[in-house]
Amino acid sequence: MGKQGAKGRGAGERAADVRREEIVRLATETGLAGVEELAARFGVTQSTIRRDLAHLKAAGLLARTYGGAMAVVTHPEASLRQRIGEAFEAKRAIASWAAAQVRPGETILLDSGSTTGALAHELRDAADLTVATTGLTALQELVGTGVHVECLGGTLRHVSQGFVGPLAEAALSRMTFDRAFLGADGVTAEGGICEASLQQTRLKELMMARSHHVYVLVHAAKLGRRPFHAWARMPDRWTLVTDTSATDDLLEPFTARGVETVIAI
Repeated sequence: MGKQGAKGRGAGERAADVRREEIVRLATETGLAGVEELAARFGVTQSTIRRDLAHLKAAGLLARTYGGAMAVVTHPEASLRQRIGEAFEAKRAIASWAAAQVRPGETILLDSGSTTGALAHELRDAADLTVATTGLTALQELVGTGVHVECLGGTLRHVSQGFVGPLAEAALSRMTFDRAFLGADGVTAEGGICEASLQQTRLKELMMARSHHVYVLVHAAKLGRRPFHAWARMPDRWTLVTDTSATDDLLEPFTARGVETVIAI
């Protein structure tokens, strides 16, 4: 019986190690890990999860928060150069759908980012269109076209190649838009758009407030992600546009809150 007991304890310890590795991975990818959520995910008690978190904190792998834990190392913000090559086909499908929503004579707003840059590419041949943007990628795509372009200016964030700050906010206050197309590092149904800095989220809230129709363009890997701790609150009505790899589980929290969701093909 002594050998069987030792074997059982060994199996339990191995299971705990696997579970703790997964907890660290989840906290690193999403930013936060809640006790209740983790207990339900792994089919164990909340007391077991609290012991796991205490163990991981002692090992220096997680920092405890009220009701859960967060990764010790902040999730690094990928540069625009890194993001351009990600999910290329998904972004192209999203951009194509978004471009089809734009009507002649409209004034639209494009956020900075790789997906909105792909949308600018789709709009190069548009007639009777005004595009305002905070993104260098969109500006580069529209140079030499017949599209009327307004650059909102501001302070350049080199990592995202977009303008932020008081000058960009002041420019936004002077215009209104038929449609705004926004990107995101992550988006959740309950929290809204997640970004690396408060400057970004403040600007996105202003963009949404100045626009009649709001679209958030994100490929499926960004749904439900919480990589940072700066958030933009969403308006009462907005449209989530994603790709065919988005599962029902990822989309259900958004549809449950009345968000219009579009799968771009």
